[in-house]
Amino acid sequence: MSNGEMSAAAQIGGTGVSGNAELLANAGHWLLQGGPVVVVLMMLSVIAATIIIVKVSQQVRLGGGHAAAVDRALSAWRLGDRASASTVLEKGRSPVERVIAAAMRAKANGLTEGLVREEAMRLAVIELGALRGHLRTLEVIGMLSPLLGLLGTVLGMIEAFQQLASAGSQVDPAMLSGGIWEALLTTAVGLVVAIPVVASVHGFERSAERHQQAMEDALTRFFTGAAGEHAPPVSATHAAEATLATATR
Repeated sequence: MSNGEMSAAAQIGGTGVSGNAELLANAGHWLLQGGPVVVVLMMLSVIAATIIIVKVSQQVRLGGGHAAAVDRALSAWRLGDRASASTVLEKGRSPVERVIAAAMRAKANGLTEGLVREEAMRLAVIELGALRGHLRTLEVIGMLSPLLGLLGTVLGMIEAFQQLASAGSQVDPAMLSGGIWEALLTTAVGLVVAIPVVASVHGFERSAERHQQAMEDALTRFFTGAAGEHAPPVSATHAAEATLATATR
């Protein structure tokens, strides 16, 4: 590379760095103009981002494909091959696999069907509670952020009109317009924080609902298949599913 090309590349790099620095400076200026409400919103956004990262990592750890493993385990259990059924599920990472594996262990240890059912429901509630953990905090942030933004806008408008009243007859339109855009800034920040948070909450809730449905289905198949001719009636199965759904709300 010639000296001229190196100089041009250095100039381009310097321009990019200065542009980024200017952008960060403008963003910092806007945030400072928003006042304490924007600072609170930024703190809430950091909390929300941390929770979202934790929940996404939780979903990644759970992985997918548990339906096939549960199907193989239940088929082996019905055929009387309890060792193979336990082997299929022992390395499972999903809540469904862990709950079914616990139910199989309890059944193999000679517990009555009623006790096995109670233990499976207890573990299912714990697993679903972990899936829904911290979602209430995200819901609160999603609801409060627009309200805080609106509060900042109202306070900013009040301040702008106070300045306008203090100016008397020498009213400067730039003063009013500047106060208005600074006030509206807090509403924009509040919406920017709230929209991804609300979307994330719905996504995580849907994931928890899918796991709950999979648990209900797998537990029903386990108890009806394990009991054979003594399978619980449909009403009892529905009652167990209703208990699980109620306990996890």
